[in-house]
Amino acid sequence: MSDPAKPTFLVDAYADPVLVRIEGRASFANSGSLRDFVSAMIRQGRHRFVLDFQGCTSMDSTFLGVLAGAALELRRQVPPGALTLLRVGERNLELIRNLGLHRLATVDAGGVPLSFGGGAQALDQRAKSEIESARLVLEAHESLVSADSSNATKFQDVLAFLRHRVQSR
Repeated sequence: MSDPAKPTFLVDAYADPVLVRIEGRASFANSGSLRDFVSAMIRQGRHRFVLDFQGCTSMDSTFLGVLAGAALELRRQVPPGALTLLRVGERNLELIRNLGLHRLATVDAGGVPLSFGGGAQALDQRAKSEIESARLVLEAHESLVSADSSNATKFQDVLAFLRHRVQSR
């Protein structure tokens, strides 16, 4: 088990579907590594992902936006890919539904634990520069709006601030 003080994404890139276990808090601080991993897997032709949230203590809107962006990108693939969220827990399920992600991904509040093979590894949590972080947060929130237009009013101030921040650089 991973250290709860240090959030981790454990991945098995060799499994089909690609497996990801979320441990600890999933937030703007660490969601860039997941976004980069999913993008790399899609470029390699991998279009099916299963994420296990049993060990996820909480999620912020940036992380949820990264999930939305991944789900939207998977839908654009030929043939379309799939994102499955397992064992999300009551609070995380509420967040997923409130932001409309349940329409983009298969959500299973129960589910069975993922069986990781010998190729499982923790994603590197590389620190991003201030502008990289601002772009990540902006992109994630734009994905939330793409996922559900009612999110535009929820995040209008955040989006305006981040657009200004990114454009002024």
